[in-house]
Amino acid sequence: MNAPATHGLLVDDDPLYLRTLQRTLARRGIDAVTAADIAGALQLATRSPPAFALIDLKLGSESGLSLIQPLRELRQDMRILLVTGYASIATAVEAIKQGADDYLPKPATVQMIMRALGEEDEGGEDPEEIEPPDSMTPISRLQWEHIQQAMHETGGNVSAAARLLGMHRRSLQRKLTKRPSPERDPNR
Repeated sequence: MNAPATHGLLVDDDPLYLRTLQRTLARRGIDAVTAADIAGALQLATRSPPAFALIDLKLGSESGLSLIQPLRELRQDMRILLVTGYASIATAVEAIKQGADDYLPKPATVQMIMRALGEEDEGGEDPEEIEPPDSMTPISRLQWEHIQQAMHETGGNVSAAARLLGMHRRSLQRKLTKRPSPERDPNR
């Protein structure tokens, strides 16, 4: 097991999730810097390579997968965790192939993160703790993520991705313009 991961990098385009996670980790003695995009994350990591990085798969129009290799080059023993609300086997496999150490569904709880980092969570109950979802990921989000994986595998070529997915190019173009809505709270 690696030394305790006391310095981390959190990369997500959701500022509320970032702040909450950063504060919760700080209560457990883990200092983490935050970035909302790939350029900002690389700048922070180059300045001070962290012991771990928690990266969201979807960063606006960018893919968190593209951060894995450069971060690994900065520090070989860095624990790299990819989190996503668009969980699928395809992206989990791709993340691991590219060098991620773990793949977690979003929102990842601090307990899940601590386990993935190989550390015991002694923080106890936290009123700001990010709750795990009570429902499954909607099919529209899974479909969107599957399409994004095909686009990634074909280097952004819509025609090649359409062939890979077994659909007409125009149908794929229409689907690409429709980003799924955020998950709804089932308790509302």
